[in-house]
Amino acid sequence: MTTDRRTSKENAPTEPPDDEMVWIPGGAYTAGSAEFYPEERPPRRVRVEGFWMDAHHVTNEQFGEFVDETGYTTLAERPPNPEDYPGVPSEDLITGSAVFQKPKRPVGPQNPNQWWKYVSGADWRHPLGPDSSIDDLSDHPVVHVAYEDAVAYAEWAGKTLPTEAQWERAARGGLDAKPFVWGDDHTVDGKLMANTWQGHFPYENTCLDGYDRTSPVGAFPANEFGLFDMAGNAWQWTRDWYHDDPTAGTSTSSCCGPTTPRGVSEEQSVDPRDPTGIPRKVLKGGSHLCAPNYCFRYRPAARYPEPVDTSTSHVGFRCIVEP
Repeated sequence: MTTDRRTSKENAPTEPPDDEMVWIPGGAYTAGSAEFYPEERPPRRVRVEGFWMDAHHVTNEQFGEFVDETGYTTLAERPPNPEDYPGVPSEDLITGSAVFQKPKRPVGPQNPNQWWKYVSGADWRHPLGPDSSIDDLSDHPVVHVAYEDAVAYAEWAGKTLPTEAQWERAARGGLDAKPFVWGDDHTVDGKLMANTWQGHFPYENTCLDGYDRTSPVGAFPANEFGLFDMAGNAWQWTRDWYHDDPTAGTSTSSCCGPTTPRGVSEEQSVDPRDPTGIPRKVLKGGSHLCAPNYCFRYRPAARYPEPVDTSTSHVGFRCIVEP
């Protein structure tokens, strides 16, 4: 894939770690938004130092190289540990992952169990279930990766996952306080700028963007930093623990805001309503399932909690390198 190199390299401290990374210059920006979901509030000034970032999601081809070299087995391919799920019948502890399945009739958006199914045999090689494959999806984002899978790949590649602050700085591309990674408007000259859902979610996708599920990385224009798919396609893991208040655990130390804030602890990320007590990380970027009428989160300020033991058909990741 040819990367759009619109980002200046004159301030980069070194050569890129590999040809698929771009330099994200350090600086202050306005994180969050007061216009959409409560967990994005309040808008706040944040500063990050410069870093290198993958121009696109880690692809099925790249993840396959990692697995071939290391023999790694993803969480979705391993039987769940009964000790982690006390009280769950053993027959329910099977390998698999969550797959989006479009309802065949109009349904309301209140009950996700109407379109999310835990499918035995679904994993990164078999994104829709055991009879599916990635034979024609080598340049699509790898999905069905849990948090520990993303971390394992990053460590193998000599990289790490971004913090939420780093990710949002990169996604905004220097366009401060804009609702979308490309600017103010939902479309640019009538053109859709990301792989998202068009129509009535979850039962009608008109696919005006050309895709019903994931798309090849680089299928849509890059942002001003030269990064592809910082909105839509597949959600992206960050290494920050989730809290409904994005300022929790962070103190402002200067007029320009904290530098690369990290937020709360692992224990504070647990949803008190969740009997399993599984901690949660922050997802960013939205996916091909995001729509204005449901999960309008293909915006840089948007954030979502994901349990670390969960993998799905619409969550992937990309990596960074800090100088």
